[in-house]
Amino acid sequence: MTSPRSRTRPSSAPSQRSSALIAVPAAALSTARKSLAFGVMCLGFFIAFLDVQIVASSLREIGGGLSASQDEISWVQTSYLVAEIVLIPLSGWLSRVMSTRWLFAASAAGFTVTSLLCGFTWDIQSMIVFRALQGFLGGSMIPTVFTTGSFSIRESKS
Repeated sequence: MTSPRSRTRPSSAPSQRSSALIAVPAAALSTARKSLAFGVMCLGFFIAFLDVQIVASSLREIGGGLSASQDEISWVQTSYLVAEIVLIPLSGWLSRVMSTRWLFAASAAGFTVTSLLCGFTWDIQSMIVFRALQGFLGGSMIPTVFTTGSFSIRESKS
């Protein structure tokens, strides 16, 4: 029979586990990890940019699939762009409140979820609402990538 003491974990194990959840300052990261993180952010930026282009080129097919008129289908693109433009100026403030890392992660997650919702739309009104949410939730991905890129360039020069 083992004693209760032998079943307990060493005192260093919980602190090691909790330290994995604490954000590491960017200065402490290696160049390879910084490059990987920036590459992942650029991939998210590219997907958000590509999404706008795909929807713009397939508006007629979307309208046909949802039995929507030309006037209704134009709101699919307009709602996304207006919501994105509303959030872009707020991105600076949100990155100071949440941190750039968490803002990008939340933005990418929200963009992904609303992309799935756009795939499951049942009528034109739901598509417009989900596209507006997609633009709003994904709107901070573009400014955070540019901010991160400009800071990494500035750090490498100094």
